[in-house]
Amino acid sequence: MRAFQSIKKPLWSLGCNCRSAAPTWSEDMLLGLQVSLSVLLALVTLATVLSNAFVITTIFLTRKLHTPANFLIGSLAVTDLLVSILVMPISILYTVSKTWSLGQIVCDIWLSSDITFCTASILHLCVIALDRYWAITDALEYPKRRTMRRAAMMVGVVWVISISISMPPLFWRQAKAHEELTECVVNTDQISYTLYSTFGAFYVPTVLLIILYGRIYMAARSRILKTPCSSGKRFTTAQLIQTSAGSSLCSLNSTSHQEAHLHSGSTRSGGSPLFMNSVKVKLADSVLERKRLCAARERKATKTLGIILGAFIVCWLPFFVGTLVLAICKECWFHPILFDLFTWLGYLNSLINPVIYTAFNDEFKQAFQKLIKCRRNF
Repeated sequence: MRAFQSIKKPLWSLGCNCRSAAPTWSEDMLLGLQVSLSVLLALVTLATVLSNAFVITTIFLTRKLHTPANFLIGSLAVTDLLVSILVMPISILYTVSKTWSLGQIVCDIWLSSDITFCTASILHLCVIALDRYWAITDALEYPKRRTMRRAAMMVGVVWVISISISMPPLFWRQAKAHEELTECVVNTDQISYTLYSTFGAFYVPTVLLIILYGRIYMAARSRILKTPCSSGKRFTTAQLIQTSAGSSLCSLNSTSHQEAHLHSGSTRSGGSPLFMNSVKVKLADSVLERKRLCAARERKATKTLGIILGAFIVCWLPFFVGTLVLAICKECWFHPILFDLFTWLGYLNSLINPVIYTAFNDEFKQAFQKLIKCRRNF
């Protein structure tokens, strides 16, 4: 989202003055630094392309992953893939050369892509958290509404908001289309757009994510504490079924049907009360084990969402704080190298997202392993 550096137009010229004022750097050293930086950023870009492409391929080829929740994850991967293909390569050239040489049209396309795709990536995290929040707080009714169509509508809203944030700068850039470009930023001193874009792309989504995650954490913690797995006494099947009401991950109806079937079978065969008690204890243990698995999944899903939220804030907070400071404080200044670091730290979030899902989602792990084995066998 380098486009938001528009608040201080002299930013890059100041950077050039800084370089010219540092004669201790020889041309060979500068060339070596540029080559090293290019290689490093190219590796980050390549890793982002491969990781997101692998997530998309895995979801597409694994029928088990064809769910509305995974559709949102796949859409996030598509958005991050677009960032790595259409935004990051040009940003490498701009970051290393410190000057724009691709013309007005490419500049407009790149700026719009930068703002749109990075904003969409951030907003995808919101709809994923919102989907998770509804799933855990309305476990009985939400699965009926959790359809592919609903997920597609959520993704559509994300893209509408993202495009509405990226479009305004294109209207006032046309007046300078005839000028030769040496920098590619949104050249405007309109603080209203900067506030609108930064709050719409980061600050409002961040507040929403924190609120959603806080409620998800409390709901998951409440559900985990209600599970009987921490207690030492045995529970009957009826007690376990009663405490499981509202669980989004565990379905105990099959267990109750199984008990009823065994009860009718034992009655016809003249089963003894001792036999019936033994069956009930075994069924209760089976349900208890399912409750333990349920609680473990709740913990893991909540932990994963927390890591995603933490990584998102670490990656994007420096950039948007710096952007807002430059918008409010006209006398403030950030070194260009520092802002480059903030920019690429934000891009790094597009690499972290698929890595987190790969590392903390068992279904994705299994699907990845199967996909790799198939490729090796092929």
